[in-house]
Amino acid sequence: MGTKPIKRHDAIKPYSREHHHGLLLCWKIREGFKHNIELKRIKDYADYMWETQIKPHFDAEEKYMFPVLGKEHEMIQQAYKEHRRLASLFNEKVEIQKALETIQTELDEHIRFEERVLFNKIQEVATKEELDIIDKHHENLGADNWQDNFWKEFKKKRK
Repeated sequence: MGTKPIKRHDAIKPYSREHHHGLLLCWKIREGFKHNIELKRIKDYADYMWETQIKPHFDAEEKYMFPVLGKEHEMIQQAYKEHRRLASLFNEKVEIQKALETIQTELDEHIRFEERVLFNKIQEVATKEELDIIDKHHENLGADNWQDNFWKEFKKKRK
């Protein structure tokens, strides 16, 4: 039998949808490497996603979701540590290929930790008031409007 789908509270659902975009970023980085796309194009897209999607998402989680468990909780400490690590990888300016390779692995693992473990715990212990705050303060980060769809190029080449 497969794993049972997670029943997510409505207040937390937008954060889970944003995680989907993060997982897509990981896939797009892998596709870029797999098809020898110029490193600068992959990095430019990763920078765009960091600024418009991932960093604002991290900020919202830290401000509105993490307080439910408190800074001393081991899962929150792990999430903060992973956020800082990912921020340093996205901001890497020298070893760009290594940073991108690490991002695609660690961001994927981080999202899966939040979805399978952390969000479940937050949802389990949050009061109605805390869930209302999480829900009220979520900002729609908008669509990914990046024009250079390098991850689709290989599909064109096959035709």
